[in-house]
Amino acid sequence: MSGVERFGIGVVGLGMAAAPHLASLHDLDECIDVRGVYCRDPARRAALAERHGFKDLDSPAELAQDPGTDAVLLLTPPNARVELVEAFAAAGKHVLMEKPVERTTVAAEHIVQVCEAHGVTLGIVFQHRFRAGAQRLRELLASGTAGALACAQLCVPWWRPQAYYDEPGRGTFERDGGGVLISQAIHPLDLMLSLTGEVSEVQAIAGTSRLHAMESEDFVAAGLRFASGALGSLVASTAGFPGRAEYLALDCEHASLRLESGSLDVHWHDGRSETFGEPEASGAGADPMAFAHTWHRAVIEDFVAAVRAGVAPAVSGREALRVHRLIDALLASSAQRRVVSVEASS
Repeated sequence: MSGVERFGIGVVGLGMAAAPHLASLHDLDECIDVRGVYCRDPARRAALAERHGFKDLDSPAELAQDPGTDAVLLLTPPNARVELVEAFAAAGKHVLMEKPVERTTVAAEHIVQVCEAHGVTLGIVFQHRFRAGAQRLRELLASGTAGALACAQLCVPWWRPQAYYDEPGRGTFERDGGGVLISQAIHPLDLMLSLTGEVSEVQAIAGTSRLHAMESEDFVAAGLRFASGALGSLVASTAGFPGRAEYLALDCEHASLRLESGSLDVHWHDGRSETFGEPEASGAGADPMAFAHTWHRAVIEDFVAAVRAGVAPAVSGREALRVHRLIDALLASSAQRRVVSVEASS
């Protein structure tokens, strides 16, 4: 992106999720002009603005009114987004937003519709798609080299201590929209769907283990049936002390492929074996932010390039609705104790 006018980005929300984004913006200083940062805590805002050398804003409205702001990086909790997106979209500002899109699928659909109505780009931060191993896996599947998918296994055996859920609002439906599915497993679930295609129906059990006191679920297990006819399974938890790397295993006609923490192992039916990428931390343990920021930087670069080219980013808001609908089906299946169809994406 060098050699062109710098792209103006404002940042709204400076909580835990902001660290990799701010580091990425520093890396991209030659092509991105940070127009300012805002959060509701004046002391935190002033401290972070001074530390990073960014302008301290008194209101997000300053970004909406700023002709030099092309887009806003929205990092607030899920319950503080609808009005902000409405204001920025109405002002013609593109929006790159942390996951999930919102707490409920209905609210998420509203956000997507608002951005589409105003003709602004909406991108969602699903950085797991940008790992080297994941990109190589996508190539092998897209080219047909691995053959048709037969079975898939997704396992997210992460850990969060009780102190994590003791933070006000954490793990609640009011602020976060739920537990392990929408806050943690949403990343590997999105990656899985981007590689395997739609899940058509699920049968699940979800609940809160004795290791946590929280409103929402910290454990989910499910059987999956894909639209392609492939079969699969899911286990996702934040009760797996001390936290282990998530993995996605795909058994195809010509090869078995296992993506674990960004590293891809391929075992071909003809006896060959290959490995792509290196294992990378992903925040599986007590420190949710224990990972490199390079994937976030790639998300921002992709988003800026997409806006400039007038095309959809790697993960648009509308595409992100797929994982929301899958999560809805998983929780509904557990509550109803039956097989549930996943609402088709449109």
